[in-house]
Formats: sequence, C-alpha cells, structure tokens
Amino acid sequence: MTLKGKKIAILMEGDWYEPEIWYYRLRFAEEGAEVHFLTRMWGQPVLTFLGHEFRAPFEVTESFEGMDDETLRSFSAVIVPAGMVADRLRYTEDINKLPPAVEFMKRAFAEKTIIKGIICHGLWLVASAPELVRGRSLVVHNNLLGDARNMGAQYVDNDVVVDGDLVTARSGGQCNHFARKIIEMIAESSG
Repeated sequence: MTLKGKKIAILMEGDWYEPEIWYYRLRFAEEGAEVHFLTRMWGQPVLTFLGHEFRAPFEVTESFEGMDDETLRSFSAVIVPAGMVADRLRYTEDINKLPPAVEFMKRAFAEKTIIKGIICHGLWLVASAPELVRGRSLVVHNNLLGDARNMGAQYVDNDVVVDGDLVTARSGGQCNHFARKIIEMIAESSG
C-alpha cells in the first residue's frame, strides 16, 4: 500500500460523475490512503448529493470551510472532480467575495506540498481566481478550451498533464490515468 498514512481530499457537490467518484473512493483506499469527501455543509451535519448519470445518492459529512492550515497541510492531494461539482461549488452569496470553495483552493494552491488535481469541468472552480492557473500547462474538457485560454493557461492536448504540483485531466473518462498519476506523485514525494 504505497499511500498508507496519506490523505486525499475530493470536493463534492450535486451532479457528480458516478464512475469517477466511485473509482477514487476505491482506488485511493486500495493504495492505503484516507479519502475525505469535502463540501460546503451549509450548517448541516450531513448532505446527500445526487449523481449526474444514475442519480445515485452520496452522503458527505466533512467541510472545507473553517479548515485550519495544519489540517489543510495534512492532505497530500486536493481534487476537484468532473461533472457539475465545480459549477455548484463556485456559488457565492456575496458577489463581492470569492466563493468559499475558491478561497479553499487558493489556500491549497499556496501549499506547494499539496498536489492539486483538476479534471474535466473542475477548472470552472478556479475561474474567479485565474492567477492560480495563469501560465501553467493543463488540459481540460474540450468544452472548456476557451475558458482555459481566457484564464491564461497553456492548453496541452494530452489526456493527463502535470505542471509541478498541478495535475489535470481531460474528462471523467480519464479518471483512472489521472488517479494513477496522483498516486505516483504522492509516492514519489514520500520516497
């Protein structure tokens, strides 16, 4: 188990892509990692989100809101998944403030020891903080090519792209290659 003692955070919301999330839950755990699904809890002890393809329910009990720096640094990777998760997480009540999930990602990006994984439409989450990907090489779903370029990112036409501590993948269909790369990078950094 190459990731024994490591923690991986996966952001969650409604319209998640079931094959991808189910794969992460099993694959990262298979390597010995603790897998934590985080969301904005809205003052609730548990939230149930329905999937995109099969409307499968998924319960989340952990929040990224109020997470202190020490806890954040305890994660080896933070993943923004495919589907509509990013779009739902980028909601803010106050248009003069960044959404809490974007603030969380800004904090994660500031920690170079944390691998940031963004797959498919996950790039939407950092659209209001384009400085996080400006000048960096990445791949996104073909529908977001214009978004990536408008954010100042360097699009690379591969299924998985690594730029330092940032790993991106084209779509949820590449979640196995994406997860493998994240597992390899965490294992190498623990070496």
